[in-house]
Amino acid sequence: MLKIKQVIVVEGRYDKAKLSSLVDAEILTTGGFDIFRDKEKLGLLRRLAEKHGLIILTDSDAAGFRIRAHIAGAVDPDKITHVYIPDLFGKESRKRRPGAEGKLGVEGIPAETLLAAFRRAGVAVEASENPGSGRKITTADFAAWGLSGGDGSAERRRELLGKLGLPSRMSSKAMLGVVNSLYTYEEFAALLEAK
Repeated sequence: MLKIKQVIVVEGRYDKAKLSSLVDAEILTTGGFDIFRDKEKLGLLRRLAEKHGLIILTDSDAAGFRIRAHIAGAVDPDKITHVYIPDLFGKESRKRRPGAEGKLGVEGIPAETLLAAFRRAGVAVEASENPGSGRKITTADFAAWGLSGGDGSAERRRELLGKLGLPSRMSSKAMLGVVNSLYTYEEFAALLEAK
């Protein structure tokens, strides 16, 4: 499994599921064309790009290129790495018919081809986790801080997401991944104490 520091942006949840089995990285979805209306998510992508850099990996059809162009136009180009998949024709196994252009999306591309696309793009792969980099924030931490699993945790989480300038509809799992990308454990704990 490749460990990648940059945040990877894909179109949908099936793309994310496919990629999660191949790379160790924070992976966010655009929700397809929802990214054109979701100012909060676009703002989050800008913040993550500034801190870690973004890898944009969309389908090779017209829709994928529109989504790619929209994100690329909203984020500093120096913070973006474009990973392109080849045009492979067919249909994903979960679908009844191929897409409008008959091309496979990220979810249908063979694993070796996806990994080769990352290599071609020159994506920096981390050899291993730096043991001195501090501990990660966990789901147990979220529960202890009242951000998940208890009465009123959803409201506390939404309030905190608003204060952090993050999308208010994030689940606790999605929030955990983003918080670990933006803050160290110590920084986040201090932030919670200050509020």
